[in-house]
Amino acid sequence: MTASARSGWPDIWFLRHGQTEWNAQGRIQGHLDSPLTALGQRQARMQAGNAAGVLNEIAAGGGGIHVSPLGRARQTAEIALPGQPITIDARLSEVAAGAWEGQLKADLPQRKTDLLTYTSAPDGETLEQLIARVEDFANSLDAPAIVVGHGLWGQVLRGLVKGLSPEEMGMQENAQGCIYHLSQGRETRLTAGDARGIDASGA
Repeated sequence: MTASARSGWPDIWFLRHGQTEWNAQGRIQGHLDSPLTALGQRQARMQAGNAAGVLNEIAAGGGGIHVSPLGRARQTAEIALPGQPITIDARLSEVAAGAWEGQLKADLPQRKTDLLTYTSAPDGETLEQLIARVEDFANSLDAPAIVVGHGLWGQVLRGLVKGLSPEEMGMQENAQGCIYHLSQGRETRLTAGDARGIDASGA
């Protein structure tokens, strides 16, 4: 690790939204949006399979559910966490990719990772701005939380928890259909039917 892991934040369970039509096409979404595919809806139902126990922990700790305002995250939350009260928070929006939003990923100049590529977009959000936005949200938490958001946003959150450098953040897995439990500087991945979880701290 090249930075200090964040052990002072409350436990966070992070859900990336399910596959969208633009994900399937290899198209950059950023602050634009597209609906979940049939696979994306199945992935959200997979997350629901692990959510019951998480919701009990959230309730016991006096926490809540925080969701990005973008449609793909809200649709995922409706499937994965049906009927639960949620708080919409603009700080959870995906990185703004400026002039590249709506473009095919294959048409862009490639860098080492998507995180480093998209945060260099013309008229977009820089990596430093994204990190500051993620930190501002996490610093505001005073109780355990479920967060439903986006892939690159989640890579930053997970990387901050684990003390990763920006380069290492973008090299993490970025799965859909699972729940990442972030606690005391470590990450555990919960997949459908897996109540125990997989320690993914080194991923």
